[in-house]
Amino acid sequence: MTKFSISFAGIDPVALLGTADETLEAIGKTFRSQIAARGDRIRVTARDDEYAKLRELLIRLVSRAKDGARITTDTVRAEIDRLAIPARPVARTGPARSAAPVPNEDAGSDVIHTPRLVVRPKTRHQRDYIAAIDEHDVVVAIGPAGTGKTYLAVAKAVSALVSGKVARIVLTRPAVEAGESLGFLPGGFREKVDPYLRPLYDAIYDMIPVERMKRLVDEQVIEVAPLAYMRGRTLSDSFVILDEAQNTTSTQMKMFLTRLGWNSKAIVTGDVTQIDLDHRHASGLIEAQHRLRHIPAIGFCFMDKTDVVRPPIVAEIIRAYERERPGEETPPSV
Repeated sequence: MTKFSISFAGIDPVALLGTADETLEAIGKTFRSQIAARGDRIRVTARDDEYAKLRELLIRLVSRAKDGARITTDTVRAEIDRLAIPARPVARTGPARSAAPVPNEDAGSDVIHTPRLVVRPKTRHQRDYIAAIDEHDVVVAIGPAGTGKTYLAVAKAVSALVSGKVARIVLTRPAVEAGESLGFLPGGFREKVDPYLRPLYDAIYDMIPVERMKRLVDEQVIEVAPLAYMRGRTLSDSFVILDEAQNTTSTQMKMFLTRLGWNSKAIVTGDVTQIDLDHRHASGLIEAQHRLRHIPAIGFCFMDKTDVVRPPIVAEIIRAYERERPGEETPPSV
């Protein structure tokens, strides 16, 4: 056992501990160590196997309270998720069951573990893509729909979050259909942007249980937002994914790439055959491909129809559109 204490002098005790020490009670559901508040210090008698994680958790909670945040049980759970602290075992009357796959120590480095499932690349280009994400701070992935560009990036982001490599995930895409203004659409902010961000939500819900996902979103540990809302920010300790990047303008692409802060990764995905911009704007993805390809620290990955992992009919559709151009074939008369 190791004893230590952490000061919260100058912090409203209720803001940190709750009205009846709910914060410490929530921590106690995960840790077996003894934790109590005395005066302006949290005093801990920690088990040796819990000391490091428990100390880091308490330091982060005190730091957030010092910055003005009110610590709730949801805050505690979000920080526990971020630090990848395993849940405290509970007695069971039946056989033990695991909610998430147990990592296989013999598995290759391209296997991605997330709380709900294990994600494995299915093609050579996908394996190269995962390797590029591991090796570069900025990766640009270009290829048709269904090749796993976004899904694999989200899996790597979730894995980085739960292993503590980053503090948050930021997922973004341009809302071209709404002109990026969104103001004329009915409803509040969430109602306005959700239709354009739904594919990102779908991917991440595959990998994180719904209730945990809701907590992480509420705590802004996971943020899903239109590209227009990235302006003026610096994203440090973050895993940032820009989806549908073919629909960014040159200015938007430059803005996004220059948001990157310390200890962060940026993944840019897009399909240059599906550009929805009007003729007045060139695609920022195509321009980035030409401007940035000589920078060694940026990885470029290119996928094609052989990497499509959706049902075979999708690959057939892609081949048909590659083979025929508008006006080359006259539809049969009826």
